[in-house]
Amino acid sequence: MASIYDFEANRIDGKNVKLSGFKGKVLLIVNTASQCGFTPQFAGLEELHEKYADKGLVVLGFPSNQFGSQDPGTNEEIGAFCTTNYGVSFPMMEKIDVNGSNATPLYQWLTKEKPGLLGSTAIKWNFTKFLVGRDGQVRKRYAPLDTPASLTRDIEAALAAG
Repeated sequence: MASIYDFEANRIDGKNVKLSGFKGKVLLIVNTASQCGFTPQFAGLEELHEKYADKGLVVLGFPSNQFGSQDPGTNEEIGAFCTTNYGVSFPMMEKIDVNGSNATPLYQWLTKEKPGLLGSTAIKWNFTKFLVGRDGQVRKRYAPLDTPASLTRDIEAALAAG
């Protein structure tokens, strides 16, 4: 696979989305969880979405239950939680695996493109983030501790890169 645009995903409502539909956009891809210490980052992700959507940023949330079983709900329950508690209006996708033999092809590609610390391809925890440029290539990987607000400079640079 050459770029993010070669992949598809399912929205939280089950509808298929070709990521090629986001050509020319900057993507922030995040594996999320509803019952995690980092769950309040949904508020910051929504702030980024509101601030930069009209400039070309798309935040994509991918729930995963692989870390401490912190997102056990159904897709419908997760969607309702995000909307009710954090006013999430950016696209939430179907719950997926981000590690292991059942990891989605998208996450297999993301982790190969931008390995983590010491070259590890594994996602270590919820709210690991990937910034993808307008060219469909992964620009940067962020740890769960990196708050959405701390990504502002990199997002603005990616948006300006054209």
